[in-house]
Amino acid sequence: MNLPPRVTERAFARLAEIGADATGKALRVAVEGGGCSGFQYDIRLDAVAQDDLVLEGAGQKVVVDSVSLPFLANAVIDFTDELIGARFVIDNPNATSSCGCGTSFSI
Repeated sequence: MNLPPRVTERAFARLAEIGADATGKALRVAVEGGGCSGFQYDIRLDAVAQDDLVLEGAGQKVVVDSVSLPFLANAVIDFTDELIGARFVIDNPNATSSCGCGTSFSI
């Protein structure tokens, strides 16, 4: 069964730290063609559009557009802070392979 993506508490907490809601923005997670594996993630702060799926937690919003939603079914949007850097990451069970940087994938 395809469920909408889920956002971790850690990701919502990071959005609160950077003050995304104070600027009226949400974290947009989108899928676009391109990258080294066929598709790539576009993760940025953006305004909420009328047809977006809005995921809310800790006073923060993460949005996914209707075109990207099928590619992100059952995915988990998280935030990680490791030696290689801090970033939002997506654990996408629909991806059959991904590149080393984690920003592009294939289905």
